[in-house]
Amino acid sequence: MSKTVVNGVLLLATLYMLLPLLWLVTAAAKNTGDLLGGRTLTPDRWHLGQNLADLASTGHGIYFRWYLNSLLYAGVGAALCAFICVAAGYAFHVYGFPGKERLFGLVLLGVLVPTTALALPMYLLASKAGVVNTFWAVFLPSLVNPFGVYLARVFCGGYVPGEVLEAARVDGASELRTFWSIGLRMVMPGFVTIFLFQFTAIWNNFFLPLVMLSDTTLFPVSLGLYSWNTQTRAFPEYYPLVVTGSLLAIVPLVVAFIALQRFWKAGLTAGSVK
Repeated sequence: MSKTVVNGVLLLATLYMLLPLLWLVTAAAKNTGDLLGGRTLTPDRWHLGQNLADLASTGHGIYFRWYLNSLLYAGVGAALCAFICVAAGYAFHVYGFPGKERLFGLVLLGVLVPTTALALPMYLLASKAGVVNTFWAVFLPSLVNPFGVYLARVFCGGYVPGEVLEAARVDGASELRTFWSIGLRMVMPGFVTIFLFQFTAIWNNFFLPLVMLSDTTLFPVSLGLYSWNTQTRAFPEYYPLVVTGSLLAIVPLVVAFIALQRFWKAGLTAGSVK
């Protein structure tokens, strides 16, 4: 009886989690009348092809410009951020220097500061640097992730034994070569973890682009869909565009998690077989 109750609760939780996704998939194939009439799950006709065509033609294809912007912000930004975090975590784990723990404590202090509280200071810094309303105003802040540095140090502590590094030094490898050829490869599960966290954070980032950007050609998908959604009262035909665009916006996240999950599995089983 207890097993049946547990399975029933898990089934209800699964349905609860999948219902919004099911609504999004079906709503993306509806026209404005079905969406406003509440017939998203039981439509009279399917209009996914027409919605995609409208999405590509509205604003001379501005949505796919936003899509490429998000891929650039999130893909390149997350990769560089993960590399920086792994390098910093490796340095904190391997090397000893004066004030190391105090500096690491300062990094941990950055984890406690919410990103929304940093938006205005970053805007003022960007204004001083003259990069407001440019690509760099959104890209450069995405390279900083204090939690990623903490996570990288933890992974280095578990995956990078000192004996291996010492053997590389004895063989004549430089510190940079040791990090690139040994340390980075051994901590690859941590790199992938930080990359996925940062990719998701940048892809869903809304407040920072809202503060920094006014040029619509630089918008990410999140801000672009928001700008369309604010116009739906005056232009109801934007409703299908917003929903269809939202469905396409989750595709990179799903692909990234599915494609990179094998690195997590390899990291979980590392060291289990001698």
